[in-house]
Formats: sequence, C-alpha cells, structure tokens
Amino acid sequence: MRMVRTKAELKEALQKVSDLEIGFVPTMGYLHEGHLALVKAAKNENDYVVMSIFVNPKQFGPNEDFACYPRDEAEDSLQAERAGVDLLFLPTVNEMYPQELSVQLHVEKRIDVLDGSARPGHFDGVVTVLLKLFSLMMPTRAYFGQKDAQQVAIVESFVADYFLPIEIRKVATIREKDGLAKSSRNVRLSEAERRDAAKLHQALLLGRKRIEEGHLDEQKVYQVVKDRLLGTANQIDYLTLLDYPSFLAASARSKALILAIAVKYKQTRLIDNEIIPLKSK
Repeated sequence: MRMVRTKAELKEALQKVSDLEIGFVPTMGYLHEGHLALVKAAKNENDYVVMSIFVNPKQFGPNEDFACYPRDEAEDSLQAERAGVDLLFLPTVNEMYPQELSVQLHVEKRIDVLDGSARPGHFDGVVTVLLKLFSLMMPTRAYFGQKDAQQVAIVESFVADYFLPIEIRKVATIREKDGLAKSSRNVRLSEAERRDAAKLHQALLLGRKRIEEGHLDEQKVYQVVKDRLLGTANQIDYLTLLDYPSFLAASARSKALILAIAVKYKQTRLIDNEIIPLKSK
C-alpha cells in the first residue's frame, strides 16, 4: 500500500493506474469493521482501491466534536493495508482547504429532517469535501455505509445533479454482536452508555416489526421505540418515520420507509436507522 499526503503525490500515483477501474472509500478515519466492509465491496468491484482519511472541519458545527473526534493514523494505516487498500490519501486541512472558498455549495433538498435539521450546514460540508475528493480522484465507484442513509441519498442526488461520472455504492450497516451500529464515535461512550446504546437497534427493530404488521400510525411506532429506551442514559435528538428515499412525509404511496433515530450522550452522538420495504397494495 502506498501512502500519500499531497494533491501532487495523489495525482502522480493515480496517473499510473489511469486505465483501471478505481473504487474510492472516503472516511474520517478511526477505522472499524464498517469501513473495512466498504473496502471489501470496493475490491470486489474494481481493479484498484483508494481510501481517504480526512476529518473534514466543514461538516462540524461550532458546538460539535471536531477537536475531540478520535484519530489514530498509525492503526488506521495498518488496518487499511491489511484490508487491501492500494492507495491511502492522508491530507491535512491546509492541503484540502488552502484558501477561503470563493464558491459555497448548499444542499437544498432532504436537509430539513434528521441530521440536516439537527446539524445546520453539515451536508454542505459533506458535498464540499466530496466534490474536492471526487475531482482529485475521478473514481469509477465510491462506497458509503447505509447507516448514514440521509447522507447517501444526498450524495446520490448530488452526483446525478452535476453529471459526475461516478457510481455510488451503498453497503449494509455493520453491527456489533449486540446490534449497535459500528461507529468511530462508539469509543467515547462510557461503560453505562455503551450498554444503553445496544438498545438503539433493538428499539428500531420493535418499531419496524409494528410497521411490518401493518400498524402505520407514526405516534404509536414512536411510542414503541421510546418505551424500549426508557431508563437509558441518552437524550433523543430525533426519532422520525419518513418516505425512503425522498425523505418526505410518509404516505399511502410510499414504497419504503426509513425509521431513523439520533441520540446524544455526554460526549458523543449516535445515529441509526431501519429501511423498511412496504408490501405492494
């Protein structure tokens, strides 16, 4: 595996494989099995795999955890190499943002719910850094985890809107044995919070079961989820049932729904979701 830190080094390395299909895995590091599943999918579908590790300041709000976001470059590099990454891009903030942006990107749709509502400007930062990375790499395919379902939907629309010649691939959420979605932020949970966090997916599955049984009353679905989380050491940031993938209000015409949750603990915030296909009527 080759490691590069500058745009010039990246360009030189990619010129040597310009005739190959490239799979790209963008990450913010502190790699776990979810990231490695993206690498595996990329290896299965491409000739050459590039991973980026960059904690993007543009997608963190003023009261969010940019400075505290976990980082471990040495361990990340080892895991990436073991997983079969061919090229690892590790830019600095100055390398990615050498000057103040003269053009600002703004996401218009799917942002008034879930993380878009709870974290104003977050997805503007996501598409900004992705446009930079896509422009540098021009990959054949890019890989994202389904845990970040809203982000994936926004990225798919972004790529389509701007005719970017990149296929967006979604990979199923990778979970711990107790169901907790793998996340770089999990390490910041206390022991008690970690035990409580296992109930997030359990609660969503109870909500999913109620929907699959034909009970589509949103408030009753929410109550089932909240009842499972009673007594846990978290604050529900949002709990929402929406049409998928439009992220509009659920309706009789919905072919699939997303039941999504975000919870805040003392030092971190976790998200999870269940995507629920509906039976044709």
